[in-house]
Amino acid sequence: MKKLFSVKGNSQKLDGGAMFGNAPKAMWQNWVQVDEQNRIDLACRALLVQDGDKNILFEVGIGAFFEPKLKDRFGIVESHHVLLDSLKAIGLEHTDIDVVVLSHLHFDHIGGLLTEWKEGEKSELLFPNADFVIGKQAWQRAFKPHYRDRASFVPHLMELLEKRERVYLVEEETHPVLGEDYKFHISNGHTPGMMLTEIQMPRGPVVFCADLIPGEPWVHLPIAMGYDRYAELLIDEKESLLSDLLNRNGLLFFTHDSQTAMGKLEKNEKGKYCLGQKWDSCIDEVLSN
Repeated sequence: MKKLFSVKGNSQKLDGGAMFGNAPKAMWQNWVQVDEQNRIDLACRALLVQDGDKNILFEVGIGAFFEPKLKDRFGIVESHHVLLDSLKAIGLEHTDIDVVVLSHLHFDHIGGLLTEWKEGEKSELLFPNADFVIGKQAWQRAFKPHYRDRASFVPHLMELLEKRERVYLVEEETHPVLGEDYKFHISNGHTPGMMLTEIQMPRGPVVFCADLIPGEPWVHLPIAMGYDRYAELLIDEKESLLSDLLNRNGLLFFTHDSQTAMGKLEKNEKGKYCLGQKWDSCIDEVLSN
């Protein structure tokens, strides 16, 4: 039996224009709250799957490893490691996690692997008992980034991961660490080799959408982020995934939506993709067999 938990990590405030790419503010300000600096609220949410006696964590959020100046630059709200507190709220420590699955290696998706920032100390790697599952192409990209996105990677963290045992690089649709109930979709529009995991559940598959669809507004096909490497490719990938999931009663899990953790994929009366039933960001929200 599987149980799925939405697990809150550290939150961010980022520029709304960057998050909505070429969509005009007159449009996107109707979907989100905007502060005086033109920033919107973003979650860095993880998905915990308890599959039998195994605890599987999909991503770890941005964490609290940045020094204060960089914390402010990147709009990180909390100074403490929120993810660790959220895990404790459901009875787990980071040492209880058996598998960590990383869609890609940008710092807002893997920073939570590190301990909190402390003056004069280097952050260390958490989750000592976990297998790490990462797409091979995303791994390669992190060590040889393009000028456009190299600021999205943390060299110190990559060095720690490179030295870590039990790091498994995915090249196929499934991997033995997780088994046949977990299927990978590779997306290249946001960053080369981003890996979305599809989890088989009785009521329909749940897809961890990562940065292909960071939240509910991005379910709308034309909407992409300014951070995306190849926006047109991303939109094509999104259309392919959504058309497939619609036929299979699929659900979407969002890492960056500040309000909605998961939603049931539907089409509205205009034939546009949208969400039907939604689940909020409460830590105790569970979808079980």
